Order: sequence, then C-alpha cells, then structure tokens
Amino acid sequence: MHDLPFHTPTQFAALALMLFAGWLLGLGSSSGGRKWRERYEDEAGDHAGYRHQAETDLKEANRRVRDLEAECEKLKRDATVAAAAAPVAAVAASEESGAGWRGWFGWGRDNLSRIRGVDDAREKRLNELGIKTYREIEKMTAEDEAALEQRLEMAPGAIAAEEWREQAALLRAGNEDEHAKRFA
Repeated sequence: MHDLPFHTPTQFAALALMLFAGWLLGLGSSSGGRKWRERYEDEAGDHAGYRHQAETDLKEANRRVRDLEAECEKLKRDATVAAAAAPVAAVAASEESGAGWRGWFGWGRDNLSRIRGVDDAREKRLNELGIKTYREIEKMTAEDEAALEQRLEMAPGAIAAEEWREQAALLRAGNEDEHAKRFA
C-alpha cells in the first residue's frame, strides 16, 4: 500500500511548490530562445554561403570542361590536317610489315641489324648508347654521325658511306623492297 512516494497532502503541496520553483528558476535563467535563434541564423548564413560557393565552383568547372572540349576539338582538327599531309600509306605499310617490331620483349626498338654495316654486336652497342629506332638514326646530323663513329670505333665517314640514314628512312617507311634492291 505504500507504493507511492507521496502519501499526504502536505507532501503533494511540497512537490508542487518545488516544481513551480524549478519552473521559475528555469524561466529566469533562460535567454528567451535568443541563443537558439542566433545559432539557427548563423547556421542558415553558413549554409547560404556554402550553396553560393558550390554554385560558383560548379560554374567554374563547367566553364573548364567547355574550354577543354574546345581544345580537344581543335587538337582533333589539327591532327586530322596533319594526318592528311603525312604519308599515311608509308606508315600503314611500316606497321603492317612489322618493321621495327621485335616481339614482346623489344618494345620500342627496331631491328637495327637490318641496316647494312650494323651487325648484332654493333646493334647491341647502339642500344646501349640509347639508339634503338630507325627514326633516331634517320634524324642524325653529320656531327652526330662523327661522334657515333668515334664511340663505335669506326673509320671516319663510314656511317655516311654506308648510308645508314637513308637505309633507316626506307626501313622505317616500310620500303623493304627498295631497301633490298639498293642495300642488299
């Protein structure tokens, strides 16, 4: 029967008085919601700033995409013009014939030993010196040839006499038959 904590009307009155006093104390110490209103306004301002920054970033990103797409189109047009001017058939013939292809382990190398005057040992030495493609031999100047002759311990003028640059140009372009006729 004594389950309730308050049994007498005096105890109930004391409870009511304490609740009322707590309510008054809370009301007196509160800021009237000003603190929460200020926090809400600060948060709303921060959110508006974030939205504005996000919209600005998005506009800038879209502008950058448009610029890059325009640049890409320009490069495609330039490449098309350059490809039309280049000897497309020679490049295709070179790729089809496998000129310069040395299998899986020789990526980026041409078979330089096909050039008259370049044996396997000399090809290996050329590769060690960083000369690995027909194009590199084709683009050599007379000074480059002289320096290479010294490094390979060849007689001066031997590269020009054996026409390495001409042979490299023919092989790179895929003109196997003409190379065979002239230099075999």
